[in-house]
Amino acid sequence: MRLQSEPFAPGDLLAAFCKGRRDVGAVVSFTGLVRGDDETVQALELEAYAGFTDLEIGRMADAAAERHGLIDVLIVHRVGRLPPGEPIVFVATAAPHRRAAFEAADQLMDYLKSRAPFWKKSHEADGARWIEPRPEDYLDAARWDDAPAPASLKDRR
Repeated sequence: MRLQSEPFAPGDLLAAFCKGRRDVGAVVSFTGLVRGDDETVQALELEAYAGFTDLEIGRMADAAAERHGLIDVLIVHRVGRLPPGEPIVFVATAAPHRRAAFEAADQLMDYLKSRAPFWKKSHEADGARWIEPRPEDYLDAARWDDAPAPASLKDRR
């Protein structure tokens, strides 16, 4: 798990994550971009506390890895001020089978979107405002609460 202010190249991260792998049958990756679809958003600013935010995200990554039987997981998340179109988050999961890799990536993104300890501010033409997760984001994340992995996933490990 890495928090960084510097830009990253998702393709380079994915290539490095996959290089030399013979221990997995599936790698799933997700790249999130700063959305600025209506021309009012000038930048998105993310604040995090090093030593806290990264540890909490690392704990969630470990829990997802255990739940889904992952071989490996990589999360890179930007902090600081980012313009629309910039990559902000990269998640890669490696598992013996595709379903586990997809499910784990989905769970991790639901967590990052709604529960990870970030503070987000949107800088717009008329000023700045703090952003909270949408109700849908909380509902998506709740799918993973206290629910055991489906039997079909357990059987595939």
